[in-house]
Amino acid sequence: MPTRRLVLIIIVVLLAVSLYEAGRHRSHSGTGHPGAVDSPAPQFSLQDLAGKPLALANYQGKVVLLNFWATWCTPCRGEIPQFVEFQNTLGPQGLQLIGISMDDDAKPVQEFYQQFKMNYPVAIGNANLAESYGGVLGLPVTFLIGRDGRIAAKYVGATDLPALQQKIQALLQAK
Repeated sequence: MPTRRLVLIIIVVLLAVSLYEAGRHRSHSGTGHPGAVDSPAPQFSLQDLAGKPLALANYQGKVVLLNFWATWCTPCRGEIPQFVEFQNTLGPQGLQLIGISMDDDAKPVQEFYQQFKMNYPVAIGNANLAESYGGVLGLPVTFLIGRDGRIAAKYVGATDLPALQQKIQALLQAK
C-alpha cells in the first residue's frame, strides 16, 4: 500500500509542475511579455558614442540586429568581428546593426569600438532599456527585428552565427 501512495504523490507533483510550467510559458509568450518574439520591438532613443542621436525609429523598414554586449564579455568579443562583417556585406541589402553596451563607462567602449573597427552605431545602455526588452540578465543578448518592427528572434548567450545569418537573410528577402 505505501508504494501505491508514493506513486500517487509523484503523479500529483508531476502534474502540478506541468501545469505550472504550461501557465508560465503561456504568460511569457506572445505580445504580453516585453522583448518576446513576435512582439513589437520597444522603441528607444539614446546618444551614440559620438554624441549623435540613436533611435530605433530611424531604422524603420530595415532589418535590425540589436546586440546588448559589454567590453568585458568574452562571447561578445567573439561575435563582434562577425557583426562588423554582417554590416559590411548585408548592410546594403537593408540590415542595420545597433550595439548597446552595458558597460558602466563610455571610455573602454570607445577604445573597444576603435580597436574592433566597429562600423555600426553603439550607445551605452541602461537598466530601463534592458528592462523594456524583458531584462538582460546575461550577455550577450541579441534581438533580430524584422522590417515590420517586430522581434523576429531573440538569442541569449553566444549566437550560432551561421544560423543567425540565415535568419537575417530570410528577413531581408521578405520585403
